[in-house]
Amino acid sequence: MNFKKMHGLGNDFVIIDGRNETIGNPENLSKLVCDRHTGVGADGLIIAYGSDRADIRMDIYNSDGSRAEMCGNGLRCFAQYVYQERMVSSKAFTVDTLAGIMKPGLILDENGRVAGVVVDMGSPTFAPSDIPVVFNGEKFIDVPVEIENRVYKVSAIRMGVPHSIVYVDNMEEIDIKSIGSSIENHSLFPQKTNVNFVQVIDSQAIKVRTWERGAGSTLACGTGSCAAVVISALLGRTSRNVRVQLQLGELKIDWRQDGRVFMEGGAEDVFSGKLSKEIYPLQS
Repeated sequence: MNFKKMHGLGNDFVIIDGRNETIGNPENLSKLVCDRHTGVGADGLIIAYGSDRADIRMDIYNSDGSRAEMCGNGLRCFAQYVYQERMVSSKAFTVDTLAGIMKPGLILDENGRVAGVVVDMGSPTFAPSDIPVVFNGEKFIDVPVEIENRVYKVSAIRMGVPHSIVYVDNMEEIDIKSIGSSIENHSLFPQKTNVNFVQVIDSQAIKVRTWERGAGSTLACGTGSCAAVVISALLGRTSRNVRVQLQLGELKIDWRQDGRVFMEGGAEDVFSGKLSKEIYPLQS
C-alpha cells in the first residue's frame, strides 16, 4: 500500500489512497503508522475515498486512533495530494468530511506546481450544545474555569471540531502539555476539546500553540488558528484578517463579514513509501 507523508507547517500526516483498498480497521492502522518510534510517524492518518456528494472524500484519524471530523492543516495537505495524484483535475474542488463539504482552492506557481492552498472553512458555531460544552448560556466566551488550582478564562466554539481558546501574556511561560491536557479532558467538554493558547502580538497578528485532542502538542493547527482569530476578533483583541504565527511559519486567516472563515497556507511533501501489508494489515 503506497503512502505519502506531508506536513502543513509541521503538522504532519500519512496520506493513502483508499479508493481501491479495503481498510477494515483504520483506527488501528492509524496508531501503527503514526507511531514515531515503530511506524512512519505522524500526527494523523488521512485516507482518500470517492464520494457521492463531493469530488473526493477525506477521512482523518488522530495518532491515538480516534476519528477526527476535520483538520485544517490536513485538508491543505490532502488538497495538494489529490491534485498531484490526479484524483482531481481542477484547482478548485469539493471535499467531503465529517464536518461538511469543504472547498479548497489551489494556488499554482508559473510552473503549475502547488504554491499554496486557500480553504473556505465555513462558519464557526457558537451554540454550546453544538460544540459541545456543558453550559446554560448563549455563548461560552471568556468563562472562568479552574484548572490545576488556577482560574483561566476560556472561550469555546466549533470550527469543524471543538476548540477552546486561552489567552496568555507569554507563550514561553505556559505549560502547554499539563494545562492543555487538563482542559482537553475537563468535564465541561463531553467530546473533549482542542486547546489553543493565544498570545496577541497586535491587531493584525497573533501567536498560537495548540494541544490537539487525540494527538497532543502539535506544531500547527489550522482549525485552531481559525478558531483563535474568530474569538480574538469577537473580543475586540484583533481585526478579522489576521496573520497567525505558528512554530514553523504563518497562516493567513480571514473571518469575513458573511461569517465564513478562509484559511491560506502551504503544504509540503516529505517523502513517499510503501506500507507492508504483513506489518500493517488492512483488516486487522
